[in-house]
Amino acid sequence: MDNSLRYSEILTQVLRRAAAAQPRLQPISIHAVCDTESGQFLIIATGWEKNIWMNTILFHARLLNGKVVIEDDNFEEGLTDALITAGIAPEDIITGLSVEQHDLSLHS
Repeated sequence: MDNSLRYSEILTQVLRRAAAAQPRLQPISIHAVCDTESGQFLIIATGWEKNIWMNTILFHARLLNGKVVIEDDNFEEGLTDALITAGIAPEDIITGLSVEQHDLSLHS
């Protein structure tokens, strides 16, 4: 069974919650960017920090063949546990470094 639609909804909810929960100690904007059509899910941080423009990806996951591939997770405790708690099966979460080991096409 392809869980892509359900996983897309879970990713969107978890990322929006995580972005909203981040402290705003500096004038940095944190946003969840969730594109269900392309299967790309990000949390980005942008803004000025001590006269330097910051543009950073805090989290990046993509849906690929019914799996959630986490490419980057820069949260202190990570978002994997939150994704599992929200309903994504642990065996359907893969880190980006092990995509080839799971025989997933990189171009899907």
